[in-house]
Amino acid sequence: MKATRESLAGESGITWLTLFTTTGTLVCCALPILLVTLGLGAAVASLTSSFPFLVTLSQHKSWVFAFSGLMLALSGWLLYRPGRHCPTDPRLGELCSRSQRWNRRIYWVSVAIWGVGFTAAYLALPIRIWLES
Repeated sequence: MKATRESLAGESGITWLTLFTTTGTLVCCALPILLVTLGLGAAVASLTSSFPFLVTLSQHKSWVFAFSGLMLALSGWLLYRPGRHCPTDPRLGELCSRSQRWNRRIYWVSVAIWGVGFTAAYLALPIRIWLES
């Protein structure tokens, strides 16, 4: 029983870390592009002067996306790996299945955030150039 609780806590921690890293990709790359597209360049300037680490994140966006993609892959493997099952104890079984549902929801939100950030950082400009030609 103890190992089951520890493994649930570890998987939950990795899931939250995944959400944090994918949100970092959104903040560093997708949010500034969206604000500039909406004509809010002054808001981006204010944001980067208030939080200078955003400039560093955007300068190293390849590493940020690679790390967050790796975290997503690890989290996805932990959530959907073969042989994963909940304990037969009714209380722990209910807790385990509820935890799995929430972890999967957080995981797919993280995948969507990563996808938006990746599209904004790497695909938006090539698609726009392709559409204009």
